[in-house]
Amino acid sequence: MTDTMRRRLQGRVAFITGAARGQGRRHAVRLAEEGADIIALDIAGPVSAQGAPAATPEDLAETVRLVEALDRRIMAGQADVRDPKAVTALVDDGVAQLGRLDVVVANAGIQGNPGPAASTADADWQSVIDTNLSGVFYTVKAAVPHIIAGGRGGVIVITSSSIALRAVPNMAAYGSAKAGLVGLMRTLALELAEHSIRVNSIHPTTVATPMLLNPVNYRLFRPDLENPALQDVEPVYRTLNVLPVPYVEPDDISNAVLFLASDEARYVTGVALPIDAGYAIK
Repeated sequence: MTDTMRRRLQGRVAFITGAARGQGRRHAVRLAEEGADIIALDIAGPVSAQGAPAATPEDLAETVRLVEALDRRIMAGQADVRDPKAVTALVDDGVAQLGRLDVVVANAGIQGNPGPAASTADADWQSVIDTNLSGVFYTVKAAVPHIIAGGRGGVIVITSSSIALRAVPNMAAYGSAKAGLVGLMRTLALELAEHSIRVNSIHPTTVATPMLLNPVNYRLFRPDLENPALQDVEPVYRTLNVLPVPYVEPDDISNAVLFLASDEARYVTGVALPIDAGYAIK
C-alpha cells in the first residue's frame, strides 16, 4: 500500500460501534491505517438473545492497543447502544477529546436466538430490534449534530445484512431489524444531503467473526449432529453464496467501509451495498 493510499482519512475522526472485536474491530483498525482517529463503543458484555458469545472488556482493550500501535488516537468506552443517553455521552466525550467527527460506522448488532417467528420469545424479539434497529438510530442521532457542527460534511455507514435483501426462515427479528435499516438509511440520506452528509448501508453475507463461528450457528446449520464443529458446517455455509466461499473475511467488509468513508465515494449516497459473494441474488 502506498503512502498516499494510507492517508485517505488523514485528520478525520470515526465513531464505530461494536468495536471490541469482529467486523467492528477490523473497521477501527482499517480506518486508523488510513489516518483516522477513532471513537470506539462496545457494550463489551452479554446481551439477552445475543446468539453468540459476548465480547469482553479485554476485547475492547485489544482494539485500543491495535489502533494505538498505528500511532493513532482512540477514545474507547463501554456503552449499550440501546441506551441513548449513554451513547450520546460517549460520543460527546469522544468529540471533546479528539476535536471533531467525520465518519460514523453503526456496526453494533446481535444475531438473536434462531427459530420460527411464531415461537420467538417476546423478550428475544425486543432485544434484537432494540439493538439492531433502535441502537443504530440512537447512534446516528447522537453523532449527526457533531458532524453538522463541523461544517465539513461527513459519512454514515450502517451495517445491515444480506438477509435484509433476501428473506430467510428462522431469523424473523434479525431480518426485520436489518431490513428496517435500509429504510432508515434512505431517509437519512435524503434528510442529511443538504449538510453534505452521505449515508449508505452495507450488506455482508456470512463473515468469519465470532457472530458466525460459534456453536449456536453450528447447531442451526447442522441440526443432524449433536456437537457440530466448523468443518461440519463449512460445506453448508458454502451453499449460501454464489461465489465458491463459505464466508468472507472482516477485511472484505472493512475495505467497503473505507471506500464509502473516503472521498473516492464522494457522490455515493442512499446505496445498499452487498458484500456478500452473491448471497442476495441466489
